[in-house]
Amino acid sequence: MPVKRAEKTPMPMREPQVRAHDFQEVNQGYTAFHAAFEAERCLRCQEPICVDGCPVQIPIPEFIHAVAIGDMAAAAKILRTANPLPAICGRVCPQESQCEAECHMVKRFSPVAIGHLERYVADWERTQPLAVEAKITRQEKIAIIGAGPAGLVCAGELARLGYPVTIYEALHAAGGVLRYGIPEFRLPKAILDWEIGILEAMGVEIVCNVIIGRTLTLDQLFDEMGYAAVFIGTGAGLPQFLGIPGENLNGVMSANEFLTRINLMRAYEFPDADTPMRVGKRVAVIGAGNTAMDAVRTSLRMGAEEAMIVYRRSEKEMGARLEEYHHAIEEGVKFHWLTNPLEVIDDGSGWVSGLKCQKMKLGARDASGRARPIPIEGSEFVLPLDNVVLAIGTTPNPLLTRTTSGLLTNNKGCLVADEQTGLTSKALVFAGGDAVTGAATVILAAGAGKRGAQAIHEALTARNN
Repeated sequence: MPVKRAEKTPMPMREPQVRAHDFQEVNQGYTAFHAAFEAERCLRCQEPICVDGCPVQIPIPEFIHAVAIGDMAAAAKILRTANPLPAICGRVCPQESQCEAECHMVKRFSPVAIGHLERYVADWERTQPLAVEAKITRQEKIAIIGAGPAGLVCAGELARLGYPVTIYEALHAAGGVLRYGIPEFRLPKAILDWEIGILEAMGVEIVCNVIIGRTLTLDQLFDEMGYAAVFIGTGAGLPQFLGIPGENLNGVMSANEFLTRINLMRAYEFPDADTPMRVGKRVAVIGAGNTAMDAVRTSLRMGAEEAMIVYRRSEKEMGARLEEYHHAIEEGVKFHWLTNPLEVIDDGSGWVSGLKCQKMKLGARDASGRARPIPIEGSEFVLPLDNVVLAIGTTPNPLLTRTTSGLLTNNKGCLVADEQTGLTSKALVFAGGDAVTGAATVILAAGAGKRGAQAIHEALTARNN
């Protein structure tokens, strides 16, 4: 069965020298026959542990059985009832480490391609007339802070339960990391807009350009605007830096800034865009997670002749999905493993000219469970570069917590919230996603949003009884 790996890119960027895996039109060549053939591989186990591996608890055997018998409408209904963002999760969710890892087929064969089937069904649904409408049955208004995956899913679940829901988004377009962090070639904005459009058709109101903590306070949402409960899904958008000399030079930026300028602010239209960005011939991305792979592959699409990953550990310890790593290799990305940045070199005029590095070797495991990198004396060298992009992690922005009394955080700046319900230290204020866990995956944030919606519903129902 063919595996589709990348989306056709409508963004007007310059082409990289190699584009081995840009997606074709949605599921081009992936026919109903292929989908049914793959779906027939599902054993429909009496104890479907694949469901336990899904953070949003999709009834996987049921939707796959519907695909197998050709009932795509039923499959789409099953998926959307469990997950308000199936077309997105089918593309960016790491199924290989979650539901597919639990598939009983892996004992002797490859797992059922759950993620590709989810994507196929969601893309089929996109070809059908929109069949949702708002059904508001509850009086209590709910406010969602942040229009990222946690907030969108929470809003969708609450709307399904009949609540009037308003999402307040700080940026000028909804989607959060789905819009500003994930490149077009992995998640086309048309698909994101379609999923958001379904939520709006269900009655969800989205208000952009509102910063809770500046434009409005969290307490005002309760006291002046009459919301009965609040869900915080503000994510972890504050980038981390290395603290090495030269990080303030022109040509150095965080992966957040790099991807936001391109995805949300049209830096690919340089020099005509309002937020231009110069990408030189040689670009290095520090880090080896999924964000690093997105940034380094994007740099090729922005015209870099040479793009590389610099990572202080080995290939074995990288955090990126193997699928994304393989795409990067095929597109010509170079990898400097066991290489630690020491200093960004100034060209004499305030711009980057290179990156001083040191070779490393691996020692005993550290607190993260990975081998600790140890410097090799006398191994310093300089990589000539035009740009350095830092993709070494993010933390939650402290603005909301600093302007809200009684909202507790831990020593990493993440909101303290109940693991199951998302209830924070303030009554009827719930939270989920990266704002609670730190930077994680889209599907984990979606799962937190779904649990938060259920907890809000239970709390308000109990209060009214």
